[in-house]
Amino acid sequence: MLFAEQFVAAVYGIGLALTFLRFRARRAGPQEPGREPPWYDWALAAAALAACGYATVHFPQLTALSGVTTFETLSLSIALTALTIEAVRRTIGWSLVVILALLAGYGLLGHLVAGQLQTRKVEVGEMLIYLNLDNNGLLGLILQITVIVIIPFVFMGQLLMRSGGSGFFNDFAIALMGRYRGGAAKMAVTGSSLFGMISGIAAANTVVIGVVTIPLMKRSGMPPRLAGAVEACASNGGQLMPPVMGAVAFVMADFLQMSYQAVAISAILPSFLYYAALFIQADLEAARHGFGKVDDAKLPRALSVLASGWMFVAPFVVIVYTLFFLNWEPEFAAMAAAVVILALGFLAGYAGRRMRPRDVWTAVVETSGGLCEILVISAAAGYIMGLFQVSGLAFAFAAYLVELGGTSLVLLLALAAVVSIILGMGLPTIGVYVMLAILVAPALVRVGVEPLAAHMFILYFGMMSLITPPVAPAAFVAAAIAQAPSMATGFTAMRFGWAAYIVPFLFVYSPAILMKGSALDIVGVLLTSLFGIWLICAAMTGYFTRVLAAPMRLAFAGAGIMMMLPHQASGLMLAINALGVALGAALVTYELRAKEVLHVRA
Repeated sequence: MLFAEQFVAAVYGIGLALTFLRFRARRAGPQEPGREPPWYDWALAAAALAACGYATVHFPQLTALSGVTTFETLSLSIALTALTIEAVRRTIGWSLVVILALLAGYGLLGHLVAGQLQTRKVEVGEMLIYLNLDNNGLLGLILQITVIVIIPFVFMGQLLMRSGGSGFFNDFAIALMGRYRGGAAKMAVTGSSLFGMISGIAAANTVVIGVVTIPLMKRSGMPPRLAGAVEACASNGGQLMPPVMGAVAFVMADFLQMSYQAVAISAILPSFLYYAALFIQADLEAARHGFGKVDDAKLPRALSVLASGWMFVAPFVVIVYTLFFLNWEPEFAAMAAAVVILALGFLAGYAGRRMRPRDVWTAVVETSGGLCEILVISAAAGYIMGLFQVSGLAFAFAAYLVELGGTSLVLLLALAAVVSIILGMGLPTIGVYVMLAILVAPALVRVGVEPLAAHMFILYFGMMSLITPPVAPAAFVAAAIAQAPSMATGFTAMRFGWAAYIVPFLFVYSPAILMKGSALDIVGVLLTSLFGIWLICAAMTGYFTRVLAAPMRLAFAGAGIMMMLPHQASGLMLAINALGVALGAALVTYELRAKEVLHVRA
């Protein structure tokens, strides 16, 4: 019987080899189609297969010697490290390589640092062997989840795209929202939330949905930077959408030693509030600035879309049923959904086109090509995890954060939020989460924050690094499509996605947001948070039923903040909540009556 690490090593070797054949050494991104890889890339691919093949065959003996420096363990570790670092450079760029180098440097020299951030002394050979052959390193938890769980979901997503399912969801979003004010922006929000359930990768969502929605938003009158910001925020939220939630949810479940189903259930209300805030903001922006509807000639009819594609809801029904009712492992649920997609694609199809055998092969090829980056990112995340463990830096940093936050939980949360955004800049989501789960989450748990709330908190703020300048990959991709200034698009995305900077604080003080508590608590916090988001969006936009003067904007913002304060925290918070509801109702009533008066006078 194989160890899990042996299976992972074999798959990783194939992924590394494909990476060297697919990504060129001198420029970022995949090679141009039709160009043969140079001889040295073939050599690197062969070296990757040889090194990982050796690890596959001899892993039981190697891991038993992982605490001892021998020629065999050291030479293999050096080879795996060099190959992985080069693959990271080719796929992700220098940013992640630099971070790994800095962490390794601190791990080697941290014992010379005075104070709480001092680490234990680690030799170079000891570090390399630990990173590559220990269960907490390269072949550990992160890469195992990627190989065993994520690959089936990526394959399922590719099949859905080739079968016509993604086209159905995109057309349905267009048909549903296109005829209303700000319809193009609402299409982006709706379409990205639906596609995000499949992909869960911010940049991929931005490209796939943005090439359709961003030009439509610009044609409706929206400035390019705002069009890019809307799509970046909407795509970024796909990582929060159950039931799939991208790769991070599976990793989180293992970190917390709880079922994936529990993680997915806890994400329902946060993801709903995130997209509700984006939808409301898009509506009010359109109302204030007059962004129009999408041209009716470009809109498919909702009934015809549903009639020809409603069956593509079935794969998600299968995932939910097998995960939550049959308690299947996620990888088996994904494969069951893939079988359903294949049947639908071959027997029914969408928009008059059915799947062909060539589409299945294309899905396999695209899955293997797309997994090159995911495997390499996961390997780098394994290194990050190992670097923190081997030196003791994770414990030292958590203790340092606790001391820095002092006795104030609010201050510690604010510090954790800033650290999460800074550490996450330029990193893929899974790498962000792993780093923060090791560094920041333990500090929050040590001061009494519930573990699930702590991990959801860092996930949100780590995710927001993807739209927060100076390094905002999702926003920059959207800016390129929109032909807008990158930095301006990033700052606009921060303003448009403001709710995601606020809602995570509710996880800590209001467990009902994570579906923890009585039904009354859950419904109460949902309604007050939703109403509060609506009022704050009006204040941010400066428009409700008409343009708001500065004092009214302040009043709307104040009422919204009062309503979003967690009523579960204390009796005082409950009273402030009630006062906020009363003030908000009064403001809404006043504005509606003022609109009626203006309408009568007109």
